[in-house]
Amino acid sequence: MKAVWYDGFGPAAEVLELGEMPDPAPGPGEVLVRVHASGVNPSDVKLRAGARPGAQMEFPRVIPHSDGAGVIEAVGAGVDRARVGERVWLWNAQWQRPFGTAAEYVALPAEQAVALPDGTSFAEASCFGIPAMTAWYALYGDGADLSGQTVLVTGGAGTVGRYACQMAALGGARVITTVSSDEKARHAGAESWINYRETDVTGAVMDLTGGAGVDRIVEVDFAANQAASLALLKPGGTLAAYASASEREPALAFYGFMFRDITLRMLIVYQLRGATRRRGEAQLTDWLEAGALSHAVVPGGGLGDAASAHDTVAAGEKLGTVILEV
Repeated sequence: MKAVWYDGFGPAAEVLELGEMPDPAPGPGEVLVRVHASGVNPSDVKLRAGARPGAQMEFPRVIPHSDGAGVIEAVGAGVDRARVGERVWLWNAQWQRPFGTAAEYVALPAEQAVALPDGTSFAEASCFGIPAMTAWYALYGDGADLSGQTVLVTGGAGTVGRYACQMAALGGARVITTVSSDEKARHAGAESWINYRETDVTGAVMDLTGGAGVDRIVEVDFAANQAASLALLKPGGTLAAYASASEREPALAFYGFMFRDITLRMLIVYQLRGATRRRGEAQLTDWLEAGALSHAVVPGGGLGDAASAHDTVAAGEKLGTVILEV
């Protein structure tokens, strides 16, 4: 099979190689998927660069990318043979495993290949594993009913934020988001938006809510926005943070949150537990079958364009998920 791999950390153009590798075979409990599209996420790019905390080469060779979509071509022992031919989207393909979706084939546990409704393309489905499931987890992973609530999504033009804006609205919430431009506001598609570069976010949100504040925040940078979160969350509210890029180990305003009875959720989709993940997959499937979600696919070319796709993600200017056609 054709595959992209790296044998050591470094700049994309220097370490990513395209070549031939043996086709994988599904082991017990696994499926073999012919990959049609591979999603490139910031976590994939940081790992390849050796930029994640404690990064080390855990395997002699790594085929990158956790997200993707394709068709099951074979199954291992213990997997229903009726799944052969099934369209699927993939999650955690390269999490704690050496070989991800930047290849023509990937073998992985059967539960990590989720049935894909016919109306959704492989490229669109390659956005799900990290971005869409992170958004769902931040909003609904704790069993919340968002009907009638107000949700603030920081960074609504990002891959997670854009899905979070849609999913919160689908749950009956009023959605407010922060963006840095009119173009990104249109991309986010939220009911209300604030340009955080030109406007005081705290004051603007309070004006929009008549001084009441918000019930939940889906947070892209915990450290940068901690003070605003404290000011904006209603007593008993929830702060669901999936990143803190501005400061990895920020000082926590413990008593500020405690006296407002705020629930802090520091979440990562890689650790999503089985029963919760299956709830998310079921909800996502329902939305897809209803045509309720829109997707932001950024075409990244083919496997031979992997290095430039990584650089596009690293630059941080794209609007959507960079997808490689396989």
